[in-house]
Amino acid sequence: MMTLRKRLLVCLMLLCTSVNIGCALPIWHPSPDIRARQLIYSSESMRHIPEIWERIWGLELPDLATPYRVHGGVI
Repeated sequence: MMTLRKRLLVCLMLLCTSVNIGCALPIWHPSPDIRARQLIYSSESMRHIPEIWERIWGLELPDLATPYRVHGGVI
């Protein structure tokens, strides 16, 4: 009786660990930069991330550090 219980527990543990291991062949590129781009493009619900990223970092805003001094008042 005890050996049957041990066998069942071992089988259950092996089943749980085999599910959590993952795929034997990786789908994504090993480089983190390319892998992030692949993940962004592959998920349809997350395709707006690049625009959000640009908005967070202010990449679409004009550069306010002008190399020349401008007059800010009304002439």
